Amino acid sequence: MGSAVVQMACVALGVVGLIGIVVCCAVPLWRVSAFTGSNIVTAERSQEGLWTTCVVQSTGQQQCKNFESLLDLGADRQAARALTIISGMLCCLSLLVLFCGSDFTTCVENEDVKPKISLVAGVGMLLAGILVIIPVSWFAHNTVRDFYTPLLSSSPRMEMGACIFVGWAAGVLLIIAGGLLCCFSRPKQGNTGGKAKYYSNSASAPNKNYV
Repeated sequence: MGSAVVQMACVALGVVGLIGIVVCCAVPLWRVSAFTGSNIVTAERSQEGLWTTCVVQSTGQQQCKNFESLLDLGADRQAARALTIISGMLCCLSLLVLFCGSDFTTCVENEDVKPKISLVAGVGMLLAGILVIIPVSWFAHNTVRDFYTPLLSSSPRMEMGACIFVGWAAGVLLIIAGGLLCCFSRPKQGNTGGKAKYYSNSASAPNKNYV
């Protein structure tokens, strides 16, 4: 019963982490305009994501443009696209595996196989969390580096957007879920063989005493 509760909690954490990955992949808020300095222009602000770059007017109108050339993108954005998609697919697969091998479902009836399936799901969630943290941290590092570069002081500065923090939170939740599954999904060691031998020897001992 205890492992079933842990597995249900890990499913909840995995679903929340998957939603965070989808938000990071779809929403163009990886990098936003930073209003600093003496001349603060708030008429419009820029937003950048993995697939599009947008300009939001003060009236609320928003114009977005897709990145047309893949080869023209920076290495951080290309890696972020690939790793984020892989992380989302791995998280979905891990959740499906966890549903099949969990104690609160009857998809698998063999009780000896269920811990192994849950362990595989836990490793998958751990990898998914690491894969989403890597591009988010890389993107954040480049954003902070460009922000404090003196050569870029005349151009509009960009700072970290909300997707950076959402990605960190999603990665941490997936790592926690994967760690819990790895700890509570160890295969049970059967000791029936040792007990049978012990009882057989003890049963034969009284017969020898009576002879």
